[in-house]
Amino acid sequence: MPKSRIRKKADYTPPPASKQTASIKLTNRSWVAPVMLALFAIGLVWIVVFYVTDGTLPLKSISNWNIVVGFGFIAAGFGVSTQWK
Repeated sequence: MPKSRIRKKADYTPPPASKQTASIKLTNRSWVAPVMLALFAIGLVWIVVFYVTDGTLPLKSISNWNIVVGFGFIAAGFGVSTQWK
């Protein structure tokens, strides 16, 4: 029985490099760090004030949900931090 031929695979050739480099638009994101830190601080202060005042401040009407509001500010700070470059 005849032996089958071995097919040689073509060598990989990368695509030719374009002569124009893509310009990267850098937007001014100087607002991100202050907003992020402010949200972290507001959340932390909200929770600390709630515990120090035994639940009478910042909002007595929502009682223990004040903790969720504080963590919401902190979570928003983490959300803003994704915009930081």
